[in-house]
Amino acid sequence: MRSRPTANPPNPFARSTVDYEPGEGPPASAVVLLEDHSRSILSHNDSPDLGFRWSVNPYRGCVHACSYCYSRPTHEYFDLGAGTDFDTKIVYKPQAAELLRAAFDRPSWKGELVVFSGVTDCYQPIESTLQLTRACLEVCLEYRNPVGLISKSALVERDTELITALAREAGAAVHVSLAFSDAELARAIEPWAPSPERRLRVIENMARAGVPVGIMIAPVIPGLNDDQLPELMTRAREAGAETASWTLLRLPGSVAAVFEERLRAALPLAADKILGRIRSTRGGSRLSDSRFHARHSGQGQYAETIATMFEVTAARLGFRSQRDADMEERPSTFSRPPRSGRQLPLF
Repeated sequence: MRSRPTANPPNPFARSTVDYEPGEGPPASAVVLLEDHSRSILSHNDSPDLGFRWSVNPYRGCVHACSYCYSRPTHEYFDLGAGTDFDTKIVYKPQAAELLRAAFDRPSWKGELVVFSGVTDCYQPIESTLQLTRACLEVCLEYRNPVGLISKSALVERDTELITALAREAGAAVHVSLAFSDAELARAIEPWAPSPERRLRVIENMARAGVPVGIMIAPVIPGLNDDQLPELMTRAREAGAETASWTLLRLPGSVAAVFEERLRAALPLAADKILGRIRSTRGGSRLSDSRFHARHSGQGQYAETIATMFEVTAARLGFRSQRDADMEERPSTFSRPPRSGRQLPLF
């Protein structure tokens, strides 16, 4: 992968910053792997906007380099930047599977749905080598724990057989994140992610394998890709998607600076109009809104128009609601495998 110039907004947790003289420019940055030896792998979510409580993040940072990624500020906790650092300094948990097994062995764990992932793409390219997501899914199958997978990557197809077994034994679904039908526009905003056509093939291949699959249109960027929503939903439904969901663009913290910089570089003539549209869905003056129940859907007439367009299209195409699917009551399949020293259940 070729190097990219290092460009990060100021880290609010850093004691100092580096400024470059005009014309000097920042150094180039190549992809670097950093080990994370955290002693836990399950992250608890208490947001009422989401349909799950637990997530697993084998990685942090993502080489897909999507300019809008709401997870960028999490890199600042590692004393790294939310810009190019997030794209090129990938933090990974080498003991992810062992940590997940330990979590499942705790008496307090009741076998709830676990989602991969909340702050990264669990199938970004380094997964092809490290295979941490695959190892964690093998643990989920061992314990018959239900899972949900969110990804832009075609690498998820590598684990089709494993995911099919999970779907059969415990419950599993794949949610393909796809926000653009226009490949050129997608490349400008999410430069290292697979093309829209390739992601549609992922939906088709997963559906053919019998894996429940859906499209997650995230983010919808007012004035940029909201008009592509009906086409995306139609093509995803034709490919075999059963569920659909959408999320309005979120630009928390340093993400706003990263997104605006890259938007202006890629679409200089349209940038002001797009930023104006975004503000119109966030009260008129802001680019983001962190309030529960508002941050994913926005407010105002433009946001309501997007929501109506999604709902009408979903009803016409026969999509199930992703949130309804997530919140469905399912019989528990969770079962700890017998081990040496562990008493077997009587029944």
